[in-house]
Amino acid sequence: MQKKEAIFLYFCSLNLEDYNMHFISQELEDYIEQHSENEPELLAKLNKETYQKILLPRMLSGHFQGRVLSMLSKLIRPVNILEIGTYTGYAALCLCEGIQENGQLHTIDIKEELVDFQRKYFDASPWGKQIFQHLGEAVDIIPTLDVKFDLVFIDADKENYLNYWEMIVPKMNKGGIILSDNVLWSGKILEPVHPNDVSTKVLLEYNLLLKNDPRVETVLLPIRDGLTVSRVL
Repeated sequence: MQKKEAIFLYFCSLNLEDYNMHFISQELEDYIEQHSENEPELLAKLNKETYQKILLPRMLSGHFQGRVLSMLSKLIRPVNILEIGTYTGYAALCLCEGIQENGQLHTIDIKEELVDFQRKYFDASPWGKQIFQHLGEAVDIIPTLDVKFDLVFIDADKENYLNYWEMIVPKMNKGGIILSDNVLWSGKILEPVHPNDVSTKVLLEYNLLLKNDPRVETVLLPIRDGLTVSRVL
């Protein structure tokens, strides 16, 4: 099977409704972007190519959320970063903007078809040698990483969010930050849950866990599709 065919089949298997993230008007989103830091040239190019060549480009973090990730990373100044869910590599590059010179970013994804696309942009950035791609299931890969993390970004299959959380917290340095994306799930967390909707059920449980977990302090931000910031105590 050709790579383009494989990518097409993968994204056709996804539910398009899961990626309808507009909580505010497009005009207000545009205003927010215009009054935030400009999107770096390399990321603008990555953004454009993702929209040109990859299905469901709304999965991309994008300009505004990308600048939020960049700002948080610059405030944290992490040595080691973990990203679960690479997609085309946009968020990884945003997170690297605050990484220390001796730092590493480990990013995990299951889509072999996007590895070369990601690497092209990683190598075009100043952090190419600091970014390590891992291909496979995150629940299998995370236990093999003998690293303590300062910053983690969870943006992958929602069904495993609870598993990721329990794997990650013990691997965090004190004061480390865990970012969880899509926690508002296009507003589905406020709607009656369909019996077969596993993702929404897990996210409802996940949001309660983060609120009540004594190992962290958490704030849920209404950024894009919901971004939770959890600080390890």
